[in-house]
Amino acid sequence: MSKADFLFTSESVSEGHPDKVCDRISDAVVDIFLTADPYARVACETLCTTNRVVLAGEVRGPASVTSGLIEEAARHAIKEIGYEQDGFHWKNAKVEILLHAQSADIAVGVDAAGNKDEGAGDQGIMFGYACTETPVLMPAPIYYAHEILRSLAEARHSGAAPQLGPDAKSQVTLQYVKGQPVRATSVVVSTQHTGDVGQEEVREIVRPHVLNVLPKGWMCDEAHFYVNPTGRFVIGGPDGDAGLTGRKIIVDTYGGAAPHGGGAFSGKDPTKVDRSAAYASRYLAKNVVAAGLAEKCVIQLSYAIGVSKPLSVYIDTFGTGKVDEDKLSTVLQELVNLSPRGIREHLGLNKPIYARTAAYGHFGRHPDQDGGFSWEKTDLTDQLKKAFGA
Repeated sequence: MSKADFLFTSESVSEGHPDKVCDRISDAVVDIFLTADPYARVACETLCTTNRVVLAGEVRGPASVTSGLIEEAARHAIKEIGYEQDGFHWKNAKVEILLHAQSADIAVGVDAAGNKDEGAGDQGIMFGYACTETPVLMPAPIYYAHEILRSLAEARHSGAAPQLGPDAKSQVTLQYVKGQPVRATSVVVSTQHTGDVGQEEVREIVRPHVLNVLPKGWMCDEAHFYVNPTGRFVIGGPDGDAGLTGRKIIVDTYGGAAPHGGGAFSGKDPTKVDRSAAYASRYLAKNVVAAGLAEKCVIQLSYAIGVSKPLSVYIDTFGTGKVDEDKLSTVLQELVNLSPRGIREHLGLNKPIYARTAAYGHFGRHPDQDGGFSWEKTDLTDQLKKAFGA
């Protein structure tokens, strides 16, 4: 097959996946601190295993954020996800909090002082991506993998599918013809369930959610529709497998369809460019595609710890661009200040808006009225079109 004709696969995991439980708890801690102080600093990592939760990391914030509040937030997150199982229960799990003060050596590089602007919280590279494959300008495989699990979660929470448990995974393989997705060649869904239902019953519970999410006529053949391939999935979540914050970075972004700089998002306040600059690069790439300047666009930003301006801004439109990429880079940097402070202020990131990002992807979501998912706005399109006479 030519490069335009291929199969591509992406996976997603549910809010009840052990790693996502940890992401949710870590982001709940970020929200607590930002509620108390919009300029608090948080780097929180979480470990979950059988009836045990351990939080560790560095914070800088008001004394009003006590260990008791943090423990309460962790239990609330677990309860909202839906864990009331013998091996992992929001009420019975032991919660250990090992957070301590942020390193003074890091703080001095990040903090603004005198004529020095706020610097990046670490070195690193961040990527943003957008394409025309879906209405939300995301790659189709990860988009549909997320939507299948989101649909199952809604049925579980509403009581429409009480047989399902919180832990689940999906995987969607799409066939591309001339660079465009045309159908699914396989769909895999593994979902935790109660012990009184068998594999075939779970299969029929899952089936309509897949059919309703995929475009009409895209469903794979029956032989390649896999539901709980091992046959049984009763023990799940942190009781079945330990979870850690930040282990699902490809699920969080573009499903492997675009590069990833390697940094996780959850548990980090917006001075950490792993998070804020990844949001900014998605914001810019999405606006480029939404403005009709390219059919697909990847943007890389790079930073050095303590330095405010990005070291590089790289743009690739994969031959689909309708404008000069060097000029596009210049225009984007004129429209948005890409320093850590500039990104935070432009996107309004110093708000408690992060727990909601922990599952079903940080991108391809709809902006919320309170500022959540602000990086999904397409409010630069008019300015971009004007800059290029489009």
